[in-house]
Amino acid sequence: MKQDDESVDFGFQKVSAAEKTRRVGGVFRSVAQRYDVMNDLMSLGSHRIMKRIAIEMSGVRAGHTVLDLAGGTGDLAALYAPLVGASGKVVLADINGAMIDVGRDRLLDRGMTNVVFCQADAEALPFADASFSCVTIGFGLRNVTHKERALAEMFRVLRPNGRLLVLEFSKPENPIVAAAYGAFQALWPTIGRAVTGDANAYRYLVESIEVHPTQKALRLMIVDAGFVNVEYANLLTGIVAIHHADKAVGS
Repeated sequence: MKQDDESVDFGFQKVSAAEKTRRVGGVFRSVAQRYDVMNDLMSLGSHRIMKRIAIEMSGVRAGHTVLDLAGGTGDLAALYAPLVGASGKVVLADINGAMIDVGRDRLLDRGMTNVVFCQADAEALPFADASFSCVTIGFGLRNVTHKERALAEMFRVLRPNGRLLVLEFSKPENPIVAAAYGAFQALWPTIGRAVTGDANAYRYLVESIEVHPTQKALRLMIVDAGFVNVEYANLLTGIVAIHHADKAVGS
């Protein structure tokens, strides 16, 4: 079977790999200008706290080079930039040009000149081996067509002793929280239509969370990619999880 003919998940639908890439691109082009507003509404502002927790887990310091994959509108890059300082660098990479445009405008307006921007596919990163001290992907892995290829690329471009952080929607482990969260998610397409004019983008978001691997399954995928010290921390009983892992010396 040709790669483009392979059947993959796009929410609850099965589509070709090429069609998923096209549709995901369309989703984020549609909502780019109002993306941050919707994030605040859907998370009641908690996504900002979650991102700060991920930053604290990163161990990033002055002089480091950080890759912020699926960096979009630049929330994580904006937190990393002052940590790496003038002697370091943050590369904000995203497959979607519209999202990068929003992120570039925001960060340059804030004078963050140690952030550079790159339109790139997480499954085929245009960076040399062992280029980065830390690789982060925040709320983006579930949109990647072949997650195992993306994880292998993250491993390749990470330096030995470097750290991987995957911040992603996950599965609540408390059934009461899970039920309440499901009821809240049901509102997202309606809110999305009101705020961005696109209900389907947020219908896809709900479905993409549902079909994303569980915390334990994603941990095994990260182990299979070659990482060590692979653990995860549940936030809000697992509505979101932060997976963190290292690349061993000699890898």
